[in-house]
Amino acid sequence: MLYMDGMDDIFIKGARLRGKDELYSIYIQNGKIISIKEAGETQKAQIEIDAKGRLVTESYVIAHVHLDKVGTWDIAGDTAVRAYHRMDNSSAKDAIMTASKVKASYTVESIKERASRYLMLAKKYGVSHIRAFADVDTKAKLMAIDALCELREQLKSEISIQVVAFPQDGVIMEPGAEELVRKALDKGADVVGGIPWIERTEEDQRAHIQKMINLAVEYNKPVAMLVDDAANKELHTVEMLAEMAHRAGLDGKVEACHARALQLYDDSRLREVAQKIRTAGMGLVTDPHTGPLHIPVEKLARYGVDIAIGQDDCSDAYYPYGRCKMTEVAFLASHLLWRMDYEGVDRIYDMVTTSPARIIGVNDFGLKEGNTANLVLLPAKSVMEALTFQVEPDYVVSQGHLTLRR
Repeated sequence: MLYMDGMDDIFIKGARLRGKDELYSIYIQNGKIISIKEAGETQKAQIEIDAKGRLVTESYVIAHVHLDKVGTWDIAGDTAVRAYHRMDNSSAKDAIMTASKVKASYTVESIKERASRYLMLAKKYGVSHIRAFADVDTKAKLMAIDALCELREQLKSEISIQVVAFPQDGVIMEPGAEELVRKALDKGADVVGGIPWIERTEEDQRAHIQKMINLAVEYNKPVAMLVDDAANKELHTVEMLAEMAHRAGLDGKVEACHARALQLYDDSRLREVAQKIRTAGMGLVTDPHTGPLHIPVEKLARYGVDIAIGQDDCSDAYYPYGRCKMTEVAFLASHLLWRMDYEGVDRIYDMVTTSPARIIGVNDFGLKEGNTANLVLLPAKSVMEALTFQVEPDYVVSQGHLTLRR
């Protein structure tokens, strides 16, 4: 059942932690992790939980999901997904244009109803933080921004939502989109979005990035852009974004999603781009389950690039599945990235917990004394077991609140 009890003190005993043989006790007070100690010590608390050797880990973080589009698959059909999976430049752009037709059915209430259903699933599956993209263009106008900002306020004690003002159809190609992004920021959007790779020329791609960076600097907001999302090694907006963000002083405040073209770069070029990404402190988010090409995770990780795995889509024009269940996404990624060894699985688990938290700017995240309590208690004894069975949490603590207890 669901259980909300504010900032009550919580004591968890007999918890198994990642990479540890011993059992531990965790004490949470006023939303913070006060102590993590080997089992044996007890602590009186308003809420006492006996983990009985079950696994306690960080909660899940989704750094990239198009929350305004969730649940629209039945409206959209499979035309866009077929085009997206062909991967070339023109078909990927065709997919975006085809998918945009669902916006004719948008209302603030319909977006809220669909997004609410998936946010409740996310909460059930142990997600504490989401960066949610909301289309801002002449079709969607500001309906998605209004809907997601309302949900952000309604659910703020249960799940933290960052709303991205996302000009899905471009900025140069879509006259009026820049002003709509500005209006979205005035309404309370948390992040400046972008999708520069779909613009027609390199000059327009640079102009797209620069306009959005200018808004980010003016409003003191982070940036999240979709880059190089096609099988074309000539695409290089991820590199442009890193260079331009660094010049603008936005180091550590930029997220780049998809970047599928990086898989086609030769090693020398990839190393050069990785250096620029590191210099800008830019995080990458990959979604290997949504298409046949993805970021070369292992190579970029060796070059020191921070990479997370996102949900991207849930039952929309680009992906018919998805339920904001990150053990499911990590399970799929383990296969698609061919990491089924202990070290690889543990790294993939980081990519749905600690890495996305860093990338979206959650600074006190992690199972560490002094941090805000964001954790899940799982009916498993290891990460491998958790992914094998894609388990659902028995308890969820989100931002210091006990939000789920079975």
